[in-house]
Amino acid sequence: MRKNSLASYFLLFITLLVFTSCSKFSKLQKTGTDQEKYDAAMSYYKKGDFYKSGLLFEELIPLLKGSTESELAQFYYAYTQYQQSQYNTSQFLFKKFYDTYARSDYAQEALYMHAFSLYKDSSPYNLDQTSTFTAISAMQDFINTYPESAFREECTKYILELRSKLERKAYERAKLYHKVSDFNMMSLKSAVISIENFRKDFPDSQYNEELAFLKVESQYNLASNSFTGKQKDRYQDVIKFYQELIDKYPTGKFNRDAERMFEDSQKQLEVIAKADLERQKLLQTEPEPDNKPTKVTAPTTPEAKAQ
Repeated sequence: MRKNSLASYFLLFITLLVFTSCSKFSKLQKTGTDQEKYDAAMSYYKKGDFYKSGLLFEELIPLLKGSTESELAQFYYAYTQYQQSQYNTSQFLFKKFYDTYARSDYAQEALYMHAFSLYKDSSPYNLDQTSTFTAISAMQDFINTYPESAFREECTKYILELRSKLERKAYERAKLYHKVSDFNMMSLKSAVISIENFRKDFPDSQYNEELAFLKVESQYNLASNSFTGKQKDRYQDVIKFYQELIDKYPTGKFNRDAERMFEDSQKQLEVIAKADLERQKLLQTEPEPDNKPTKVTAPTTPEAKAQ
């Protein structure tokens, strides 16, 4: 019973404390001077109350233009948004600060925080990666602007992380084309193209061996399901892709499966070559038809002779 009473008193105390605090904050917003609000915003920030600090800074910034406090108000306001995980807002505010106060002692940090906010706001690899490209660009711009910065090493690390996300996205897309193809000709073509583009974009990727095999497999399925007239060129590509695979990965774990497709492609090319040879022989030995029409000449007329 006594424990319940203590809990009730404690809850009441917390409620009163919150109410008093809110009343005090509301009163400050309504009747406080600019200086009082500025001091309170700084105090709230130091205490970790970024929400109230942000509300006060947001209210003060239009009123402080031209004052010595204006610069710090905008800088800390950007940080209040960052601390509340409002990364899209904070990246905008940090960039705005940098553009406004390019010569400020805080300019370098602001440009870095602009890039870092974009990094934090980058989408997971399975979603659209526009934000990731934007973050990479911002990180590289920072390095170019401040090549000797203490933040340079961190930016390089974050760029590698972001590129890894793009790599994973491209890898999954290439695999998806292969997986859902179900011998669909357009999907098989897209798989081959996507894998080749991946290799160009990420030449050192850990996924390249697997994708090199999937490229062989996709091309083999494409050749196997093509019309006769296109099979020769496509089987030849299977052999070419297989050679690229074993040249790059001579002891690769996918080589045995790839070899089966390589050998079958060779057999199919032999069949195609034999059929082509027989067709040529048939054309050469085929007799002229007995009812071949004779050459028709135009009748000679007096008018024609005159011309």
